[in-house]
Amino acid sequence: MARAWTNRWIHYWLGIVSALPVVVILVTGLLLQVKKQVPWVQPAEQRGTGNAPTLPLESILLTCQAVPEAQVRSWKDISRIDIRPAKGVMKVLAKNNWEIQLDSATGQVLQVAYRRSDLIESFHDGSWFGDWAKLGIFLPAALILLTLWLTGLVLFFQPLWVKWRKTRPVPSS
Repeated sequence: MARAWTNRWIHYWLGIVSALPVVVILVTGLLLQVKKQVPWVQPAEQRGTGNAPTLPLESILLTCQAVPEAQVRSWKDISRIDIRPAKGVMKVLAKNNWEIQLDSATGQVLQVAYRRSDLIESFHDGSWFGDWAKLGIFLPAALILLTLWLTGLVLFFQPLWVKWRKTRPVPSS
């Protein structure tokens, strides 16, 4: 009986302690699950004309500088370039989270949109709040969630086990 009480106590208090970070992880995880289907989270990927990138880097920078929302003045303002040869597109992500999709053959701007998936991911893993929160709150919350799962399994199966033991026939000697 003491073990059941201990499991309930652990399950109860760890659930309360981890509730807020777990809700953040769950909500952002749900958004990340549908990022390709919801353009508000991540802009839909466009198709270009080529199947191999042919643009010189200087023309990519000049094209991005012409997009006012991206606020690109130099390479320092660009976070990364994602090249998708099969789709003929280059996704240039500015540090302010604006995404410029370029035709990788012609350099034509296919789409300019705000990209929230990276911000949502930083909330999801706790890194937006800093390493102290990522390692000091979100990592322990994940470990607590694992403990809740394990104690929840015990709380679920323990009554079934007790009932099974009571109803099984006693072996005769």
